Amino acid sequence: MTNVMTNSVTPLRARMIEEMKLAGLAPKTQEIYLQGVHALVKHCGNRRPELLTEEEVRRYLLELQAVGARGTFKAFYYGIRFFYCHTLGVDWTLFKKRSGSPSRSAFRRFSPMPRYGASSAMFAIRSIAAASA
Repeated sequence: MTNVMTNSVTPLRARMIEEMKLAGLAPKTQEIYLQGVHALVKHCGNRRPELLTEEEVRRYLLELQAVGARGTFKAFYYGIRFFYCHTLGVDWTLFKKRSGSPSRSAFRRFSPMPRYGASSAMFAIRSIAAASA
């Protein structure tokens, strides 16, 4: 881990590290997640992350998304989400999945076509047409 990340291990940081190990996250992923939380804390004037509000975290993520590279944003977002959801156990709307359209699996459930594709359906139609002729 980087020097910045190992200066001091607070009980909350130790807890996050334990939770990440229990979740089976790779060491590099753990380091990036810690960097994400560290960047959030630094951005918010070194306030303790458990004292930040959902709105403060949301504003930070919006700013990060506007100026950062997509990969950095996603990695930090997931790190911050892990921290708040798994380490602190908060249930913020910010981290709930939003979906305006059905997922692929939902589409498959409601699709009249069988999963194996249209070619099988065409074969069935031809078979029925040949049998009725």
